[in-house]
Amino acid sequence: MNQTAFEILRSTSLPGLLEQEIERFILDGEVAPGGHLNEKEIAFRFGISRGPVREALRSLESSGLIEQVPNRGFFVRRLSAAEASDVYDVRTVLFGLAGKVLAERATDDDIARLRRFVGDMDEAIGADDHARYISLNFVLHEFIVVQSGNEVLAQQYLTLVKQLRLHRAHSLMHGDAIHASNLEHHRMVDAIAARDPAQAFKAHANHVETAKGRLMAATNPLA
Repeated sequence: MNQTAFEILRSTSLPGLLEQEIERFILDGEVAPGGHLNEKEIAFRFGISRGPVREALRSLESSGLIEQVPNRGFFVRRLSAAEASDVYDVRTVLFGLAGKVLAERATDDDIARLRRFVGDMDEAIGADDHARYISLNFVLHEFIVVQSGNEVLAQQYLTLVKQLRLHRAHSLMHGDAIHASNLEHHRMVDAIAARDPAQAFKAHANHVETAKGRLMAATNPLA
């Protein structure tokens, strides 16, 4: 967000806007896991006092992206392999549920959009455009959980996804892994289109379990 846009919005909900901006540069990798979030530098960056920055950081701590170390300040959270595994286990159930519910309530337009998403992802694979594939992957998953219509599920799921971005290496998503991942997406969409809640739950849960397996294998290659 440019400075002008920030100035326009700052009078409405400054701590909330700051929280979004800090989250953005964490998820973009501007501050790596373990990195210090310096209140003074952030305040200088946006031309504001440190009070709203401190409020935004305290609020952001509840998302699990950052943590406060007594007498040292706020740091981007380091997500261990064990913690990532636990997050994946919860995410598996939530995504399975999202798929099940969407199979019960999806409109023809929802299904058409899902097919366009996976078609675009096939094109990204064919063009060897990994960055576009990863971006579309986030969009597809978010669409599924949001369209499930369960706001609590969607909020919890998307928070977990953000936490995993502190641990997951995008380099895992290449070659055979990308092809396998999108085949799983096709199965998910087919189950939703068939209005088969049980199969949709299975396909969506399996997709996350498989992703967890790839991550754990990369984290512990000799295990």
